[in-house]
Amino acid sequence: MIKYYSKSNKILQELPSLISNCWVNISPPFSQEELEALAEELVIPIDFLTDSLDIDERSRYEREEDIRLIVLNTPIQNEVEDEIEASYITVPIGIIITPDHIITITSYENPVLDLFLDGKVKNFDPGQKAQFTLQLFEQNVFRFLTCLKKLNLKRNLIEKELFESSRSIGLKQLLGIEKSLVYFVTALSSNELLMMKMKRADFLLIREHEEKTDLFEDIIIDNSQALEMSNTYTKILQSTMESSTSIISNNLNIVIQRLTLITIILMVPTLVASFFGMNMPTGLEDSKHAFYWIIVISVVLTLLLVWIFRRKRMI
Repeated sequence: MIKYYSKSNKILQELPSLISNCWVNISPPFSQEELEALAEELVIPIDFLTDSLDIDERSRYEREEDIRLIVLNTPIQNEVEDEIEASYITVPIGIIITPDHIITITSYENPVLDLFLDGKVKNFDPGQKAQFTLQLFEQNVFRFLTCLKKLNLKRNLIEKELFESSRSIGLKQLLGIEKSLVYFVTALSSNELLMMKMKRADFLLIREHEEKTDLFEDIIIDNSQALEMSNTYTKILQSTMESSTSIISNNLNIVIQRLTLITIILMVPTLVASFFGMNMPTGLEDSKHAFYWIIVISVVLTLLLVWIFRRKRMI
């Protein structure tokens, strides 16, 4: 689905056709034929469009004459609903800057682009390509921070339940969070390297604009903070999983120990009854109270065994 947008009187409007200085947004569903037709119309390499559709594409920038490509990784909710799957994955957004247009393309519905489409970003103007690109970077970092806070909150809730119940389902959920954090660390590291290279090479041609340069530096700092948060949460999560595994293993050992002691204690009456039930003289063959004597002996020996176990703090 290829749509064209322009801003008039501070209101984002969808256009019926392509005009100069408009925003071209490509989101699913779309076909290869549509991409080829657009690439031919705007005279841009088709690779600039298709490369951004690869989910494993790394963050990078590329220039071909006066056309610039930026591939930026961004977090989205994972559509696969499984306890051991990552809650969030990262996918690339392609940003193509031409002399007359700015183009965004992604193979998934993206919350970052939705913010611009819904008019939730202040001072947004598709005609100011460098400013628009910086705002995309900024909202992308904010999206990472928001997802990190949600993951950390989810981790805290699972951790409390895990220590109270010690069920393996909690470990599966923590594994899913860990996978999300791995995606985040990889994407944020790649994005940070991308932005630092772009700033050094003045890829957006903003070196002479102090306000935009300062904004870019702030975005890089925020991205570094998000990366540091991801690394910190990953370490905390790994420590939590190790502690939880140890607790579950210890609880299992306690249960097995108790079951073993119960089995040993219950063996005493069985052993006594078996002994007096053998076809051999025991001295109680002619006694009317033989059954009661056997019960008393079983109870005394059982209580003695329980006392020994309690004295050794095994019960």
